[in-house]
Amino acid sequence: MYQVNFSDQCIGELNKLDKLFVLEVIDELSSVDPELVGKKKSFGKFYRDGKTLYRLRVGDYRLYFEIRENIIYVNYVLQHHTLADFVFRSKLPYKEETMIEQEDKFWHYIESLKK
Repeated sequence: MYQVNFSDQCIGELNKLDKLFVLEVIDELSSVDPELVGKKKSFGKFYRDGKTLYRLRVGDYRLYFEIRENIIYVNYVLQHHTLADFVFRSKLPYKEETMIEQEDKFWHYIESLKK
């Protein structure tokens, strides 16, 4: 069993979600086993900046985390099919603040086209 630590981004995102869904997320994290990579469709593994990162899909969200010793460090909780999720999965250069700013500006631009 792993201890789980959440980044500030994760805590902020989880606070916005339904409490029952958050319990589902915690339940999924408690069953994490690196041996399931490739065997469980919702569980993946990739490499970034010399680190092994894992992706766990729960509902409409993806959790990106790393495992060090007996601790799971959840770095990001991102809704799938969003610009932020695409940028992260595509290994494009990013900063969390820049990602959020770009996504916000993008949607304002789209809204302005409707007028």
